[in-house]
Parts: sequence; structure tokens; C-alpha cells
Amino acid sequence: MKNGLLFALAILALIGVAAVGGALFTVEQTEQALVLRFGEPVAGRGLITEPGLHFKIPLIENVVTFDNRILDVESPNLEVLAADNQRLEVDSFIRYRIVDALKFYQSVNSVQGANNQLGSVLNSAVRRVLSEANQRQIVRDERSALMAKIKQQADLEARRFGVEVVDARIRRVDLPQQISEKVYGRMQTERQREAAEYRAQGAEQAQKITAKADRDVIVLKAEAQQKADQTKGEGDAERNRIFAEAFGKDPDFFAFYRSMQAYEAAFKPGETRFLVSPRSAFFRFFSAPEGSASAPPEPAQKR
Repeated sequence: MKNGLLFALAILALIGVAAVGGALFTVEQTEQALVLRFGEPVAGRGLITEPGLHFKIPLIENVVTFDNRILDVESPNLEVLAADNQRLEVDSFIRYRIVDALKFYQSVNSVQGANNQLGSVLNSAVRRVLSEANQRQIVRDERSALMAKIKQQADLEARRFGVEVVDARIRRVDLPQQISEKVYGRMQTERQREAAEYRAQGAEQAQKITAKADRDVIVLKAEAQQKADQTKGEGDAERNRIFAEAFGKDPDFFAFYRSMQAYEAAFKPGETRFLVSPRSAFFRFFSAPEGSASAPPEPAQKR
């Protein structure tokens, strides 16, 4: 009987420990908790925003926790028709915070459900706002103002889910793939045309430079040849003048000098042969130093 009593006490102790364990729960710093009793928030302590250890009634009350940080929803590659009938692909996102946990739980139940609802809200806001602007305003001129307008409209619709939209951004705006390919093709054709034009202008300039260089070379050569001929002519004239002066001063020496030059030119190795009499005037300096000939000159025969 004593053992039965101990066993019963042990069972009661385990039940007590389980009850106490079920009555305790922890709220993290990044969370907020909603204490529900049969699906309704408990009066006075239904919303818990303070982190730490808290209590609830086991089996009767349950706790639902939600993230207290800023969450985000993305809407990639949304096709929008701008005010100028230009089709655009827009990549956007919003950031939100849960401000009414009970409304959030009752309307969307979880973060995943909120993301699904807010994705539709974001798409609708993006389409409405961007349909009133043209491509230039969306891409450059009024992008910040348009993002602020998207945030405002998305926040108005998100309030019914118990959340607040804290930011809305357009990450990227592109043309659709087919239009982008056409635009790229036109840009490529234009760049090729410009490149061909630049190459033609370069070839024209190269031909002008080459022609000018060739003309300058011809002019320089002609001027140099003219100066060379002039210098040579002046040299020849000076040589003839010196020869003339030398001949006038000593005709005998000049005749001897010219004969020596004739001998040097005539007796060079070659195929030409002369049959000349030794008593010819051509060899007069061979027989007498003064150049007097002993017999009348004989004509030379060449073969």
C-alpha cells in the first residue's frame, strides 16, 4: 500500500511539472506574442511585446508569436504599361512591420499569408502609379516621387491586415525581352554605321596624309637634285677655270697631264685593243720628255 501511495505521488508530481512547464513560455527580443483563449485574445495580457518568461493557463490558452522586425515582400518582373504606351518590366519590393498582432492573426494568420496578400497589394499599387507616368519619368525624372506614391497606396491597403508599410522601392526597370532585343539591334546598327563612318573618315585622312607626304618627298628630292646639279655645275666650272688657268700658264705641262690621263683611260683592262705605231703622236711623251714627235702622226686603228 505504501508503494502504491509513492507511485501515485510520483504521478501527481509529473503531472504538476508538466502543468508548470505548459504554463511557461518565452518571448524573444525579435518577437511579439498573442495569448489566445479559445481563439480570442485574453483580456489584459492578450498582446505581449516585452521579451522574457511569461505564463499562460495550460490546455485552455495558447500562444502565437509573430516577428517584430521589418519584413519584406518582393514582386519581381512585373510587366507594366506606362502612360506613353511603353511596356516595361518592373522589379519592386516593400518592407513592412506588424503593428496590430490581433488583426494580423485574424486576417492573414501568418507571415506567409501576409506576404501573399501584400504581394497582390504591391502589384496593384505599382500598376496604378506607373500607369500614370511615362518611361522617362519612371526611369529617371520622378522615380523617387513615384516610389513614395507606391508606398502610400500600399500602406493604405495593408492597414487592414494589421501591418504598416515602411518603405517601397523600384529596384529595376527594363524593357521586355523582345523589345530589348529590337532596341539593342537598332543600337548595334547605329554603332556599326558610326564605326563605318569613322573608318571612312580615317581612311580619307590617311590618304590625304600619304599624298601630302609623297608630294613633299618629290619636292624635297627635286630641290636636293637641283642643288646637287647646281653644286656639281659650279664644281665643273671651277675645275674648267682652274684647267684653263693652268693651260694658260704652262701649255706644255697641261698637254703632258692630259696625255697621262689618256694613257690611264686607254690602258685599262678590257676587250678593246689598239694598233698604234710607236712613232704616233699619242706616244710622243714616250720617246721624248718634251713631247716632240720624230715622224708625222699615224691614225690609230681600233678593233
